[in-house]
Amino acid sequence: MPVPDSPDSRSRAPVWLLLAGALACLGYFAVEAWLLSFDLGFPLDDTWIHLQFARNLAAGQGLSYNPGELVTGSTAPLWTALLALLIPLPGNVVVWTKLLGVVLHIAGIDAVWRLARELGLSRGLAALAAGLTLATSWLVWSALSGMEIPLFVLLSVWGMTLHLRERAASLEGPPRPPLSFALFAAAALARPEGLLLLVLAAVDRCLVFEREGEAGEERLRWRRPDARAVLIGLALAACALVGPLLFYRWAGGSFLPTTFAAKNGDLRRWLPDLQYIYMVAGILFRPQPWMTLTAGAGVLALVERLGGPPGPRGDRGLLPALWLIGLPLAYSIMSPTGKGMIAGNFGRYYFPLFPVLVVLGVLGLERAARVLGPRVRAGRLGLPLGALLVALILWPTIGSLVQGAGRYAQNVANVQDSDVAIARWLAPRLAPEAVLAVNDIGAIKFLLPNQIVDLASIATPEIRREVGRDTAAGMSWSDAMTAAIARRQPDYIVVFPSWVPFLARDPRFPPVRSLAIPNNITMGGDEIVVYATPWTRYPLREAAPTAAGPSPAPPGPGG
Repeated sequence: MPVPDSPDSRSRAPVWLLLAGALACLGYFAVEAWLLSFDLGFPLDDTWIHLQFARNLAAGQGLSYNPGELVTGSTAPLWTALLALLIPLPGNVVVWTKLLGVVLHIAGIDAVWRLARELGLSRGLAALAAGLTLATSWLVWSALSGMEIPLFVLLSVWGMTLHLRERAASLEGPPRPPLSFALFAAAALARPEGLLLLVLAAVDRCLVFEREGEAGEERLRWRRPDARAVLIGLALAACALVGPLLFYRWAGGSFLPTTFAAKNGDLRRWLPDLQYIYMVAGILFRPQPWMTLTAGAGVLALVERLGGPPGPRGDRGLLPALWLIGLPLAYSIMSPTGKGMIAGNFGRYYFPLFPVLVVLGVLGLERAARVLGPRVRAGRLGLPLGALLVALILWPTIGSLVQGAGRYAQNVANVQDSDVAIARWLAPRLAPEAVLAVNDIGAIKFLLPNQIVDLASIATPEIRREVGRDTAAGMSWSDAMTAAIARRQPDYIVVFPSWVPFLARDPRFPPVRSLAIPNNITMGGDEIVVYATPWTRYPLREAAPTAAGPSPAPPGPGG
């Protein structure tokens, strides 16, 4: 590892790092294309939800899911708007969506480099941080997932870099209005966790200290910040947020999207849940074990710099540390315990923490890197101990990256074998006027013209309120859900039986098609079933013959 040089946070990351990031994404794409015979898709059904919102937005129908029905189901309106720009493009929207994610991932690698340099890390250590980031399996997964994670990573890391620069400038001269707050507001439109990042940035602007006393006996004294500059920054952020928040309030009756209620998010306790914190540590540890262990030293390094002179290796504030610690703590007081813990599929709500975890972890190694230098002398022999340590640090991350390619392809295969496959089966058989009640709304709605009733209450939030009211009155959850379905009288129900087992026991809902999901690690159950209902008005048609011969008639119950 080289000794620290003169940092320049405005320098670009080396081209080889950006090419390595693109190569990692290309590797995942190649595995997907090979294993799925180019039947390209996404590793989560949620991506299709974003695309459905985007398609309606591009068609001038606003943030609606069923056309003409405005709903506040999108937690990422900025991502939805970007996807809407892809809808009119020629070719396969799946490919365009993946390409957008890869471009954002590469830009995020450059942003991590700049953040590392802003914190005073040498080019070698900044390259290590960017290299660990580009090789983090879950971030490569995210780049091709069609989800908003790469956009949020880019905006949040850009915002932190600008925040550090503005804070240092305010320590040296007149306080500057934090323009970084506007970036954090934009990040909040990509992921709602950006609101917490904005609050933490405002707190960090107020945590200004100066040292007093003799050397060796110095004490930190809090210095009153310029409240006017902080308020101006918050006002800039409000300008970006007020429109979407007012829309959510007008269309959904709450400033929060319907997804928040569907995930059972609420203040549940005043103290963090240690079981939840342990789970988050596991999410971060598996692809980045060394960085998870050394990030604490990086946090202490930031604390040690407080009150020091401004500059790359001086007082940089605490925002990266506050963000890394604050997000798990915030969710831990809102999340249910047990199976319903709020973390997103595979812990994806915490994937945006990886860049900051890595930068703080490398910062924690900085002193060791200075001592070791590029070589350590052992008699007449110069041992490249630094290079060996870099290899040791990279090894588990590279191993996780290679293993993650197969997991990513399996995630895509699970979605293709369930929601996409059942939509393709229904397409030639189902009348477009038929209404479907579903609990996975993404691919089924995007690939079919039919109106849907969302049993998970994201696109049909009234169901959650009705079920909550009926269960509070003493009705069982299954009876309350059955009553909510009966009030809407869908023609067919498409669900995972493990999610609503009472349907499989109710003779009023005979199954007409079932698909097993091989090697399922992604979906809500190992089987997806189409049920007829007592209100079925449009019997399934026989599929049109194909070049290979006539299609079989729709199977009977359980077929």
